[in-house]
Amino acid sequence: MLDINWIRANAAAADAALKHRKNVPFSASELIAIDDERKAVIVKLEEAQAARNAFSKQIGQAKAQKDEAKAADLMAQVAHLKDIIQEGEEQRRTIEDKLRNALLVMPNLPKDDVPAGEDEADNVEYFGPNGNAATAAKIRAPRPVFSFKPKEHFETGEALGMMDFETAAKISGARFTILKSGLARMERALGQFMLDLHTNDHGYLEVQPPLLVRDEALYGTNQLPKFEEDLFQTTNSLEVMAGFLTREIIKSQNDQRLLADDIASIERRLSDPDLSEKSLLWTFQASQLRQKQGEHESRAGGEKVLSGRLAELEARLKSVPRKLFLIPTAEVPLTNLVRESIQREEDLPLRFTALTPCFRSEAGSAGRDTRGMLRQHQFNKVELVSITTPETSADEHERMLACSEAVLQKLGIHYRVMTLSTGDMGFGAQKTYDIEVWLPGQDTYREISSVSVCGDFQARRMEARYRDKDGKVRHVHTLNGSALAVGRALIAVIENYQQEDGSIAVPDVLQPYMGGLKVIAAK
Repeated sequence: MLDINWIRANAAAADAALKHRKNVPFSASELIAIDDERKAVIVKLEEAQAARNAFSKQIGQAKAQKDEAKAADLMAQVAHLKDIIQEGEEQRRTIEDKLRNALLVMPNLPKDDVPAGEDEADNVEYFGPNGNAATAAKIRAPRPVFSFKPKEHFETGEALGMMDFETAAKISGARFTILKSGLARMERALGQFMLDLHTNDHGYLEVQPPLLVRDEALYGTNQLPKFEEDLFQTTNSLEVMAGFLTREIIKSQNDQRLLADDIASIERRLSDPDLSEKSLLWTFQASQLRQKQGEHESRAGGEKVLSGRLAELEARLKSVPRKLFLIPTAEVPLTNLVRESIQREEDLPLRFTALTPCFRSEAGSAGRDTRGMLRQHQFNKVELVSITTPETSADEHERMLACSEAVLQKLGIHYRVMTLSTGDMGFGAQKTYDIEVWLPGQDTYREISSVSVCGDFQARRMEARYRDKDGKVRHVHTLNGSALAVGRALIAVIENYQQEDGSIAVPDVLQPYMGGLKVIAAK
């Protein structure tokens, strides 16, 4: 979340920085106008509070002087001010919510060295801090050369009988995959290899976080409120039942009103002096009345039972989370480890890693990557998160990128690094590097990792702070990166290590995780 005080002091710079960002909902002047309104409400409220306090003091003085008339007049003014203050407090809550909600949908400000652009076509290849392409090439594996036309991963996987999309679709629908045998084992091996690398060689602390989180956590890492459609969320069965009972009670109450109207209408007809109690019409109307009255009593009893069950469910719901979300990335729980806390500067940086399933609805991806397992609703990923001081976050960004690159270097798979343009960069990032792996079957590069520095953008949303050496409390900087998406790493291994006979050579670094297996072949 952006700092409104910084925007107020740097309005032109804020607008210039956001010029190439997509879907910016407010200009700096519009945000400042909301903040001006907030300040005006606060000034008015504080004036009323000060007047109330002054009058309250004068009441005591008037009573001490036995001036009951003056005391009564002052008390009336205090009562009036009480109403004004209550109204002012409500106005303050409303305008503060308005400002916060506006800031929550504002994207982060890009760093000065981020290339300006509209989309991925404006991304720029990155060769490290020194910008030396030759040096970067030395640590990256070359593109593989094949004596045959390389296949896409799903062609190889299905031919081996180890990748099943059809059965997965029967069970769960589109964008799910079943892995079997050697490929299931290799995916597990990849995740374990990455975790071991980052914990043993790179100094990250392994965490096994919850996969279900509250909405507050997603607000903290900026998936909410803007990207709710990309998330999967749970449905609480108690809440569903409470909703059903509420609807049934409302229906019953409506029916009761109709029955009451019918009974009143029959009673009016029966009270007609011209209607003889011995007549057939009177007998019929009396029978109808008894029937309607019985139905009314029965429904009233049923409604009482429904109301009792609803009250019981509502009591139980107070101790149950009303809504939980499946994590789209372990960035969410890992970054929230420091929410609403104050760290010690000497304990920073904090570095966390986790291997978790991730869940995404891919709401904006209709028609894209429909074949294979490039874009899935459920996938495994190793995530890196760092919590730093503002002064060290830029260096930590380069370090995190190097940690992510190390995975592909050890796997011996060719890749490149791109600095994302302002138009292609994620909502919460100040700067992002994408690692794109070479896929011979597709004859193109595809993203396998994003490594971002967010500055204090997320820290402000989750009140994550630290106390510096001078005792001043400041917001931390947060960074996150994929290291790597395990499913896409599996795709890269399949396509880069495929053999002409349809088998897959196992990279040397993975063989210890696969019991020494060197080749995955059809049985």
